[in-house]
Amino acid sequence: MENIFYQGQVIWAQIDANRHMRHSAYADICAQARSNMLNKMGFSLDKFAEYQIGPILFREELLYFREVHLDEYVQVKVELTKYNNSNSRFSFIHQVFRADGTLCCTVNVDGAWLDLQKRKLTKLPDDMEPYLAKVPRATNYEEID
Repeated sequence: MENIFYQGQVIWAQIDANRHMRHSAYADICAQARSNMLNKMGFSLDKFAEYQIGPILFREELLYFREVHLDEYVQVKVELTKYNNSNSRFSFIHQVFRADGTLCCTVNVDGAWLDLQKRKLTKLPDDMEPYLAKVPRATNYEEID
């Protein structure tokens, strides 16, 4: 499977009263997968700090399909689904799979880049655009101008 940016075992702290992975644990592992992917593509925290920008989220939607239980192993696939060149808004899809390949959850997020000094949305600096070209695209990816 391609574009896997997180793999790990479900731990006790990620389990809810129903004995399956709690809702916020899915969001946590997807955020880690997204961070891993951005770092691998060149968008390290140090690079963001250098330009005084950072990613922010406006929406996070979780869709559940199958349960994940304690001690199971999961992997998270991350792909870009939309990108707006004029204002640097983005959307990602994350898919959480069990080790046997069963799709258990899809997490969709919408966000943008934030200028950390002005506290306003901003575009990526021109010299960061090549990193964006490396980000994996979903088959239904759409670029918006």
